[in-house]
Amino acid sequence: MKRKLYALIFAAGFAGLALTAWAQAPAHGMHDPLVVLQKIQGKLNLNTSQQQQWDTAVAQSKTAHDAIRANFQQLKAATQAELAKSDPDLAALASLSDQLQQQNIAQRKQARAAWLALYGTFSSDQKTTVKDAINARMARMDAFRQRMQDRLSGG
Repeated sequence: MKRKLYALIFAAGFAGLALTAWAQAPAHGMHDPLVVLQKIQGKLNLNTSQQQQWDTAVAQSKTAHDAIRANFQQLKAATQAELAKSDPDLAALASLSDQLQQQNIAQRKQARAAWLALYGTFSSDQKTTVKDAINARMARMDAFRQRMQDRLSGG
């Protein structure tokens, strides 16, 4: 019985740490998608309508990010409050986590829909610019991954 309790407490603590790492604000640059998008914005030569959609998509992305971070803070506070109790209700934490995750998914889908709607208005040249930027980013990620594998293997 004690083993199961310790395993459950360990799992809850590990999940809390993982969520903390996941919800940290991204550093500007490689990990911040909005910075990557802003780098190609000038190359896209957006018309007035597209620029308005761009601004809307950026605003929705920032709103989604802020909402997801607020949801994480809510879950973190609830986890700390439950763990302060002598008999924490982990089922209640799991339920809250599931509810917040559904809210986060809805926020991400709304922001994604705004970006996809904008992409749908692009000309073939603009789509090529986006495709090239995605390919370049994927190549950088692959190179980074390879450097990390080389470093870990002692090569």
